[in-house]
Amino acid sequence: MPYTILAPQTLTATLQLPASKSISNRALILHALSGGETAPTNLSDCDDTQVMISALSAMPPVIDIHAAGTAMRFLTAYLSVQRGSHVITGTARMQQRPIRLLVDALRQLGADISYEATDGYPPLRVTGATLTGSSVTLAGNVSSQYISALLMIGAVLPHGLQLHLTGEVISRPYIDLTLQLMRDFGAEATWQSPSHISVAAGGYRDVPFLVESDWSAASYWYEIMALMAHHHRGNQPHLTLELSGLFAYSHQGDSRGAQLFAKLGVATTFTPQSVRLTPHDQIASRLDESFADIPDLTQTFVVCCCLMGVPFHFTGLQTLRIKETDRIAALTTELRKLGYEVHAEGDQALRWDGERCAPHPTPTIDTYDDHRMAMSFAPASIVCPTLRINHPEVVSKSYPTFWDHLRQCGFTVEKAVE
Repeated sequence: MPYTILAPQTLTATLQLPASKSISNRALILHALSGGETAPTNLSDCDDTQVMISALSAMPPVIDIHAAGTAMRFLTAYLSVQRGSHVITGTARMQQRPIRLLVDALRQLGADISYEATDGYPPLRVTGATLTGSSVTLAGNVSSQYISALLMIGAVLPHGLQLHLTGEVISRPYIDLTLQLMRDFGAEATWQSPSHISVAAGGYRDVPFLVESDWSAASYWYEIMALMAHHHRGNQPHLTLELSGLFAYSHQGDSRGAQLFAKLGVATTFTPQSVRLTPHDQIASRLDESFADIPDLTQTFVVCCCLMGVPFHFTGLQTLRIKETDRIAALTTELRKLGYEVHAEGDQALRWDGERCAPHPTPTIDTYDDHRMAMSFAPASIVCPTLRINHPEVVSKSYPTFWDHLRQCGFTVEKAVE
């Protein structure tokens, strides 16, 4: 059932954002590898984390991770070093998402993994073993989740892990996040050079761990603040948002979103327990940025820039076509419904120089089983009061309370009348 969304005229609220999915899922794997009993606290309640918790606690013969790409990658590596044989599978879309590069790398270390259906894709059968290999070479421009999956098991390998990355290394902040969390759990893991990471053998410690709130989730509230300020310019209402649980010195790469939104009129003030968002008048005339390190923020900025009339050229998007959906195709298709002609440049970039087309009078945004499509387009209701969102339930993948939080901030969110 689609939702219709009507935006308020003012915005003053304090929100407790969901815990970081990226941190939660890494912490769960590291805790499991430690063999300890002190479970991480403030874990995300999103779908991806819940399937991870379920898999790690039950360890059934067949593990269905549904649409959770992080769980598929991390659990494939984790199961390689655990006793027993398991099949790991997921949704139809998950079974179309390539995993050969990770499987090949794990096989280099000695893992016993076979394909249950199509070669190179899930479902997989993983039979745990003692992995005697200690050196892997992997392209640096693949999903950072492949790299993180290998790194996290590196500390429990008998000889540790030497990971060599070739070519351009993308999504480096996610790799750094993994390394920092590994160190938080007692491992020795460091960059030896820009293309070489060393993980010492020795395993992990059982330590208490508090999960930070999610900077990816924060990006949608930055977008809302930017659009509210822009849409009401000249008659600006009182606008202030406080987002709890975010750290000023975050290990999350998506915290860089605060710096980019400063170019779109949103100021960030850090407090000991939160960040406070307020509008300002200095807006860039154009945005040219690489999203190689922050791919999950692409949809937020593409939609926001179009609706603010800020031309852009966004590069480093090579992982977007193999996400929950082909995000490049989805963005260009759905933005036409709002009257914006955004152009894809192969698999690497999106460009918008201000081109417009006739908008649909009552645009209904398709979400393609992708949580970030729903959440990045919902703020468009500030500019498009007739907006509808199809399959709004997809937000449960990372931010189950998103619609409730919109209502809390004064948005009207209702089931559409068919």
